[in-house]
Parts: sequence; structure tokens; C-alpha cells
Amino acid sequence: MGAVVVIGAGPGIGRAVARRFAATGRPVGVVARSRTTVDGVLADLDTPKAGVLADVADEAGLRAALGDLVDSLGVPEVVVYNAGVIRTDRVTDLDARTVADTYAVNVGGAVTAAAFLLPRMADHGGGSFLATAGMPTPLPTLTTLSLGKAGLRALVELLATEWAPRGIGCSTVTVCGPVAPGTYYDPDVIAEEYVRLHEMPVTQRPFDIRFGDPADAAG
Repeated sequence: MGAVVVIGAGPGIGRAVARRFAATGRPVGVVARSRTTVDGVLADLDTPKAGVLADVADEAGLRAALGDLVDSLGVPEVVVYNAGVIRTDRVTDLDARTVADTYAVNVGGAVTAAAFLLPRMADHGGGSFLATAGMPTPLPTLTTLSLGKAGLRALVELLATEWAPRGIGCSTVTVCGPVAPGTYYDPDVIAEEYVRLHEMPVTQRPFDIRFGDPADAAG
């Protein structure tokens, strides 16, 4: 089994996904901005593992970090993009720079990761590129997040169309409510969806699955 790379391995879904794939015996690499976050996730894993620091909005830095993981663990079989900026804002609160900065994390980092890893994955037999989405319905009070998650779904559909013939299944998991342990949106439960998607034949993969009720996105 090939390695799994989780980009944006924070304390919620990212950490849960890393643990869940590690339970299958796969090596796991994690990317986060802080050493504390990386070390906390790695401490949970009993399989071969590696962690690197990167800001996903820094294209050169992210490419270098992913290159280090490939050197350590090999070309991944699964990539999970889980990075995102969550902030409360309205169109009238925003300027173009803020929109661009948040989009660089919510979408731009996924573009960088896909451009760097998918050709290598295709040359090594294929795999999965999975991304954490949200905001099934755009909300005026979460404008940059709504734009980012819509853009992420569009990106992954483009990737799915292009890379499925080369054996790579690409999907988003649109989480429709606030993630919290012990609730319907428990990250350990959500993590099961990523494994389920990876185990589906590439030709049967949906571009997007919805986890939960879209009405929950309004809080």
C-alpha cells in the first residue's frame, strides 16, 4: 500500500483522516504550518510517518515540503487536501487582497499540490486526490469561505475529468455542518468517507459527496 499525504493536518478532520488511513497500515505524511500541530498528529500514528512544515499559500514552500515527503515515504497513493481559512465576512467587508489571500489557501494550495503530485501518482499506478469542502449553500456572512469551497469543488471536478483516465480518482467531501467530536459531525466519522471514496473504483467515483444536511451549514 502506498503512502497517504494529508495537507492541512489540523486537530479536526485532518488528524482524524491521518489516523484512519494509518489504521489501514499505510505510511502517512502530514503537512501543517506549526511544529506543534505536526508533532501532535504524528504522535497518534503507529505506521511509518513523516511531517513537514509549510504554508499552503507559499507555492515554492509547499512544493519543497511535498518533495521532502516523497523522498521520505515515496510517491503517495492518496492525497487529502484539508487546508482552509474560515472567517466571518461579507462582501461589503472585503477588499480584493483579502479575497485573494483566502483563496490562495482554500484553492491555490490544492492547485499546487495537484500540479506537483498527480503526474507522479499517475506514473506510479494512480490513486486518489480528495479534498475537504464545505458550504453546500453560499452564505453572505461567510463570503470568502463560500467562494473558496465552491472553487475547490470546481477544481476537483476538473481534476477528476482530466486524471481519471490515468487512474486517479478525485472527489470532494462537502461537510455540511460544524465539525465537533461526539456530534453527528464527529471528525472520526467523517474520516470514514475518505477511506470509502478511495476504495471505490475510479470510474464510479462521484465528483462530490455531501456529508450531513446542507441546512446545517447555516449554523
